[in-house]
This record gives sequence, structure tokens and C-alpha cells, in this order.
Amino acid sequence: MRDQLAGTGSLLRLALRRDRVLMPVWIGVVSLLVLSLPASLEATYATAAERAGLLGTANANGSLRALYGPVFGDSIGALSVWKGGVFAGLCAAVMSLVIVVRHTREEEESGRQEMLCAAMVGRRAPLTAALLAALVANALVAVLVTVGLSGRGVGGALALGLGLGATGALFAVLAAIGAQLTESARSAKGIVGALLGAAFLLRAAGDAGRGAGESVLTWASPLGWLENIRPFARERWWVLGLFAVACAVLMVLAYVLAGRRDLGMSFLAARPGPARGRLGGVWALAWRLQRGSVLGWGAAFLVAGASFGAMTDGVAQLVGDNEKTREIIERMGGQGAMADSFLAAMAALLAMVAALYVVSSVLRLGGEENGQRAEPLLAGAVGRLAWAGGHLVIAFGGSALVLALGGLGLGLGHGQDVGAAVGACLAQLPAVWVLGALAVLLYGALPRFAAGAWAVAGAVLALGWVGPALNLPRAALELSPFAHLPRLPGAGAFEWIPVLTLTAVAALLTGVGLAALRRRDVLA
Repeated sequence: MRDQLAGTGSLLRLALRRDRVLMPVWIGVVSLLVLSLPASLEATYATAAERAGLLGTANANGSLRALYGPVFGDSIGALSVWKGGVFAGLCAAVMSLVIVVRHTREEEESGRQEMLCAAMVGRRAPLTAALLAALVANALVAVLVTVGLSGRGVGGALALGLGLGATGALFAVLAAIGAQLTESARSAKGIVGALLGAAFLLRAAGDAGRGAGESVLTWASPLGWLENIRPFARERWWVLGLFAVACAVLMVLAYVLAGRRDLGMSFLAARPGPARGRLGGVWALAWRLQRGSVLGWGAAFLVAGASFGAMTDGVAQLVGDNEKTREIIERMGGQGAMADSFLAAMAALLAMVAALYVVSSVLRLGGEENGQRAEPLLAGAVGRLAWAGGHLVIAFGGSALVLALGGLGLGLGHGQDVGAAVGACLAQLPAVWVLGALAVLLYGALPRFAAGAWAVAGAVLALGWVGPALNLPRAALELSPFAHLPRLPGAGAFEWIPVLTLTAVAALLTGVGLAALRRRDVLA
């Protein structure tokens, strides 16, 4: 067994070096989702009576319980866990998924793993190094959250930090299993992403029905385990044992699967090509490669939009006469009736998340190039612009589709004007395209730094999500392209100038990026 782990330390150092930008960004996002909440909640609900009223209203509203979970206490710490715990757990899971797949299946796809394993590297060393890298990231999240919230209660802070770290570790092991099952990193991410989505829906369905977190559906989800640790509300330390047992069992399975397959192989064989029909060109090929991603994101946006729409009236009831909460929502969604401001804020949030889709879709070009699948196409009659254009049509057109589906969900969930909700989401599309165009520019001109587009998109999402709650100055909020677009519905007259300006900026950045791609060497 010792020989099979040879080289683990060197591979771990390599992974940490490669993730020296990616990992701190993810750790910061996960930590700030929780650490930014106590100050804003304390300013908004300054008295014990106000916090008790928030607890009663939130627990009485099924849509709020489905989104955030039940509230187990009226302290600032317990309210912070309620507001951000589930979403921080989701982000920790995604962080772990990205890290593990990046250093396992992606390395095999690129061919780098084969070269590394030709040296004195054990059979299970790559998987071990990837899991250790994810464990380091989750441990840092746990430490930051524990230290940052220790002033609210050391026990509660430690429980939440360990819960977030355990959630990330569990999905890291699930990602390790997914990497053994499939031949592509995209499929591995899709499998684990589907499991994460199912975990959220199970917890939401359970909490919507029963407000104490005791539903069978809630306990069937790891995110339900996270909320049932109950930080700052008579912590249930034994729930952490569920994470430990699940991680141990799944880790054994991951190592068994890793030992039973050859490098580059998988247990779920990929089809050699289309089962029927034909690919008529690069456009059809791009759709074939990315249709699963488009449909998955679209379905997720439809469900998320419906959830946000269903809780609109509950939020208006929750806000009541609290002027500080109203001010935060209006900073996110613009002036107007509370329901309109909340819908506008949720439309903007969906658009910021859609920026992650467009970046991932654009950077699929880099995956095709690094996987040496682009070179055979470009060696024939296919030009670079046509090849890239096929993927960019899916990226930019797909972002419009997923936003439209998000707006459809908002309208249906709220039971009001569906067309207005769809329009509210599509009004944010130029800002999404700007971030996608930045990814095109980086990929075309500086392919080694193309992953920086993720950092920009993540920073914009963090700025738009926590910036208003932290009462950041307007100059800081306006660093985001989303801050310049009208917030619908209820934002007054629609202004075309910012929409057209950002669209022109997106077109310019895309053009420059494609021009740079046309001039540089492939795999440069």
C-alpha cells in the first residue's frame, strides 16, 4: 500500500501550486458568505424583539424554510447560520468538486497524468493528492469561519466551521467516485452536480413541509445534516459523525474503483458518437458537446426562479416595517414596491449566477484545445473563427435561454405577469455577455490566464450578493457591470443607453479575443 501512495506529497504540492489563485478565491467566497452576515443582521435587527419576530415569521413561511431552512434560535449567530449556512455548504461542495475533478479526471484527459505516472508515482497517489488538496481548502474554510464567528460563541462557531468543512469533504469524496465512473471531467462534474442539486431539493422539500428540520427528506440530504448540527442553538455534535461515516465508506469505494481501472479508462463507457443522425458542421458539434450543460443550467434556473417567485410575498411579510431590511433589498433591486424590488433583486442574482454559466461555456474552448480535440478539426477545412464561433453561439445564446427560463420560473412562482419577469431577467443579459466576452479575450490573448475569468465572475457575484448588505459605497458596487443596468420590474422608465453600451463592450471584447485567437498558435 505504501508503494501505491508514492509521490503523494509531490503531487499535493503541485496541486496547491496550480490552485494558488483558484483555491483562495473559493475559500474567500465560502467564508464571506457567512462572515458578512452577523454585522448586517445586527444592524437590521438590533433588538431581541425584532429578532424574535424574524424567527417567528421565517419559521411560519414554508417558502422561506424551503430556501433557507428553519431558524433554530434568535441570536445573531443562529440567524447568520439560517441566512447563509445552506448556501455556504453549497459553495463548499462546488469548491471540492472543482478541485478533485481538476486534479484527477482532467489530468487524465489532458495526458499529463500519464506522464506523471510514468515516474515513481503510486497508483493511488493522484487520487490521494486531489482529496488532500480539497481537504486543505475545506480545513481553511473551517478555520476562517470558526475564528471569524468565535465572538458570537466559540461552540457555535466551531460547529458551523466543522459542518461546512465536513460538507465539502463529503462532496470531495463523491467527486472522486464520479471521476472513476466517467471518461470525461464534464460528465464527472455533471454527475456530482446532479447529486448536489438533488441534495438541495430534498432538504428544501423536507423543510417546506416540516419546520423543525426533522423531515425524513431533510435527513436524506447532506445539506439537511449541515442544518441539523444547529450551530448556536444547542449544537448536535453527533451529526458530524454522519459525515465521518459517510466519508469513510465512500472513500473506500473511491479507492476500490481507482484500483480496478486502467489510466484513462472508466466504468461508464462513453458512446463513440451520435447514436443517430449526423453532425452537419462545427455548430452542430458545439451543440452536441454543450447541450447537456445548457439543459442542466436551464432546468436549475427554472426551479430556482420558481422558488424565488414563490417566496416573494413571504419576504414582503418578513420585511414588514423594518426600514433597514427594506433598504438592503432596494439597493439590490431598486426603488419600488417591496414585491417588485425583491423580484428585481432575484432577477439580478440569477443573472450574476448565469455569468458562471457563460464563463464555463466559453472556456470549453480551452478544454477542447488542451484535450487535443480541436487540432484534428482545425487541420481540415474548419477555420478557427468558425470553430470558436460555434461554441460562442452556444455560450451567449445559452445564457439568454437560461435567463429566460429563470424569468419564467419567477413569474410562474409569483403567479403574476410572466412576461415582465422574463423581461426583468433578460434586461441583465448585457452584463452577463460582458463577463463572457472577458473570458473570450483571456482565452484568445492569454490562454494561460483564462481561468482568471472565473475569479472575475466570482468577485462580481460576491459584490452583488453581499455588497448591499455590507453597505459598500456606490463606487465599489459600480465596479460590477450589473450595477449599470435597469432593475425591473418597478425601476421606472427603461433606459437603453447602458444596455446598448454594455452590449457594444461585449462585442468589442469578443472581437479582440477572436482576433488574438486567430493569430496565436494552438496550444500556445
